[in-house]
Amino acid sequence: MRFERRAVRAALTLALVLSLGVVPLRARQKSRAKTRGKKAEVASQSKPTAEPASELARLRAQLVQATKEYKSSLEQLLALYEADVKRADERLAKTKELYAQGLVAKRDMEKDEAAAAGAREKVAALQGQLKSADVQIAETLVEADAEEVAAKSAPKSLPSARGGLIQTTAYIRYNGARAWSLSEAGAVEQFFMRKFGRALPISSFGQSPVHDRWGYDHHNAMDVGLNPEGVEGRALMQYLQASGVPFTAFRYAIPGTATGPHIHVGRPSHRIAPRSNE
Repeated sequence: MRFERRAVRAALTLALVLSLGVVPLRARQKSRAKTRGKKAEVASQSKPTAEPASELARLRAQLVQATKEYKSSLEQLLALYEADVKRADERLAKTKELYAQGLVAKRDMEKDEAAAAGAREKVAALQGQLKSADVQIAETLVEADAEEVAAKSAPKSLPSARGGLIQTTAYIRYNGARAWSLSEAGAVEQFFMRKFGRALPISSFGQSPVHDRWGYDHHNAMDVGLNPEGVEGRALMQYLQASGVPFTAFRYAIPGTATGPHIHVGRPSHRIAPRSNE
């Protein structure tokens, strides 16, 4: 269908933007060192190479735009799928009436039941894609922003870290009292289930394609979709701190995406070389 083809094109665009990553800082420093002696010649022939910060901002803008286009295509496709669900449900209702009157066989009703269930499954899968696009992209950008702010801050300007706890307007970071591994995630999940009677809303477990493309080491961490200002978020942070588990809780969202506030369990994600799309 037309919207399906459009969704595929948008997805390919998003994948292309993700595959670009960010050029390593060391490579950019070498490039600037080679051209430093020919500054006048370069200035007369071409514009200077973009600084890493501005390049990162450009790539982020591309990523947000590609994500919007991808989501727009999915939303149009979702409308078609929801219409399919409505038609399937209406057909099933009629078939059930006919079956009650003995006018159709049971297998006909079961066939329409399966068709209606399949239509609902397609809607659920598409909704999951939309949510995943929001959550993983937003969380990765939030973490990148916070790490950049922390890196640019002079040590004397950082808030005092009482007991390894640092609080800023953007995030709360607890450095932890011991080493923590992703294999211990089960204990965190059990605490949350006992406390709130529902599963811990994990949005990213270990390394994800988004982290690969953006060049962040997330292999020994997990992201939990809880706002640190909420009751559940505060309870989780208290548990983690009492258990000596390091975490970073992000308070804000990234403009252009729907989600952002979350709790990163584990050591902070550090930059690595972005993975190519080969």
